[in-house]
Amino acid sequence: MKTRIDWKGKMAFSSITPSGHEIKMDAAEEDGGSNSGARPTEILLDAVAGCTGIDIISILTKMRLNPTNFYMDVEGQRANDHPKKFTEIHIHYVLEGDLPEDKVVRAIQLSVDKYCSVAHSLSATIHVSYSINGMKTKGI
Repeated sequence: MKTRIDWKGKMAFSSITPSGHEIKMDAAEEDGGSNSGARPTEILLDAVAGCTGIDIISILTKMRLNPTNFYMDVEGQRANDHPKKFTEIHIHYVLEGDLPEDKVVRAIQLSVDKYCSVAHSLSATIHVSYSINGMKTKGI
């Protein structure tokens, strides 16, 4: 996989991904940017969640299970010192529908432990929890 990121002035950058989608990145105004795009760290958190979400939907579909709603709340903690990398990421999966808990847990575990290449590319500890039809759990 290859991509090209072009500088757009100040702290702004733009990329056309290999699949043809544009990503705009920029810094906050107080950091010399113009706030014309997402921060790279925000994109990284979204990438981890998106990667696991795609896996989970794929696995549940193969199990012949179809969530009626699915979203993720993601929180990342960063180190105080440079390079201020993510040290922990918590993803809370919220699913609704006729979904047996053991199948949901299995799909989440397979994604986080085996399939998600984005998660496995990071050195942060990734914590997960989930809710099914509004019933929150402590985590996996």
